Amino acid sequence: MTETENILTDTFGREHTYLRISLTERCNLRCTYCMPAGGIPLSPKSHIMTYEEIFTIAKEFVSHGVTKIRLTGGEPLVRKDVGLILEKLASLNVELAITTNGVIVDTFIEQFKRIGLQKINVSLDSLDNEKNTTITRRDYFTKVYNNIQLLVKEGFEVKVNCVLIKGFNENEIVDFIELTKTQPLQIRFIEFMPFDGNKWNLDKLVSLEEVLKEVCSHYDVKQFTRLKDAPNDTAKNYKIKDYKGSFAVISSVTNPFCDSCNRIRLTANGQLKNCLFSSSESDLLTPLREGKSIAPVIQKAILAKKKVRNGMETLEQFKDPDSHNNRSMIAIGG
Repeated sequence: MTETENILTDTFGREHTYLRISLTERCNLRCTYCMPAGGIPLSPKSHIMTYEEIFTIAKEFVSHGVTKIRLTGGEPLVRKDVGLILEKLASLNVELAITTNGVIVDTFIEQFKRIGLQKINVSLDSLDNEKNTTITRRDYFTKVYNNIQLLVKEGFEVKVNCVLIKGFNENEIVDFIELTKTQPLQIRFIEFMPFDGNKWNLDKLVSLEEVLKEVCSHYDVKQFTRLKDAPNDTAKNYKIKDYKGSFAVISSVTNPFCDSCNRIRLTANGQLKNCLFSSSESDLLTPLREGKSIAPVIQKAILAKKKVRNGMETLEQFKDPDSHNNRSMIAIGG
């Protein structure tokens, strides 16, 4: 490896400038699409990255071209030293963002402002209290909904992540979009994806096509427009005329965006995943603790990245249960 080589460029010419770091495998919710009903075996505490190790690994990635870091979990804000981690990462020359379930996000608003963290994604899968309790297995709907309003009021850039599951919440698509009428929110409808223990099958999926069909059945076609997507955006973005906010669809299953992917994931126990659907992981924590350079491990992982969804190039391959040998989402990081 020469000094001029970009170790974050894969064999398809994709440059990976976006690092998602999971801070913990723990969560204060139990969402059905993220966590098996019986929970997951947690990594021993000694296997979880310390805040110093997170910072050291993050610095390594930044030195090779990462410009954005998003903190995920589990629920990242339940980690006891998350405040310290936020302060350390904010000292790097990157855009810092976070994905949270919103339950306790209100207690971090002042710190977010101080360190310049502006972009917050909040998960909310139903606007009905009872249905929300069903999918999260906890009763926090009112708290989360109120915290979303608070974040908007405080001037944060807020995206609401909604995983659509057929027979459960696809009848709320318009209700979610109507939230953007008076608020500068972006609602992001996410296709249901397969992970260990979430009982995925294709029949439960609400596709990009079905979302747009529902939109067209409610709004005049002249009322909504296709927005220009940002470079490397995973979402296809739309807006209703004269509404303050917008909505988007993340179609990882029916219309993947792999050709422009710039994302890599670091799990809470220090494993690098070059693709969300990858069944293999690369251990960064062990060589780091042994005092070795992690750059060769990073480069090898990036070069091993496949063109499309860990090799599942067709929908037929993707819906084959034998194709999925992956952790639960909570153990990967959202």
